[in-house]
Amino acid sequence: MRLEYEPPEAIQKWGWKYHHLGIPTTKKMADEKYMPQFKFYHSGFPTSPFGVEWMRFDKDSPIHPLIQEIPHLAFEVEDLDYELANRELTIITEPNHPIEGIRVAMIEHNGAPIELIEFRK
Repeated sequence: MRLEYEPPEAIQKWGWKYHHLGIPTTKKMADEKYMPQFKFYHSGFPTSPFGVEWMRFDKDSPIHPLIQEIPHLAFEVEDLDYELANRELTIITEPNHPIEGIRVAMIEHNGAPIELIEFRK
């Protein structure tokens, strides 16, 4: 068990880095950008000093229902394939390229969605 002052295992031992918090909303937010392949709008991340991103989904969005209903944490990882193959993770969205230079996958842990992000550097 980890002590209150210790960071989570994903950060402390696995080397994952916090990237953002994605929060589903039904409200139209300022400066929304639309991702037609996923049928959702996102906003807030570029201006949030804390990495808060708002997500508003079309009714027919193909995004997993858990992601549409519950906020998710996102972590940057060095090697997405390694993390998915070498950890006991429940994948709810297979690796994909939402935009050029970025690869993501979504996992579920204890009912919470977690996003893993790999950046091409």
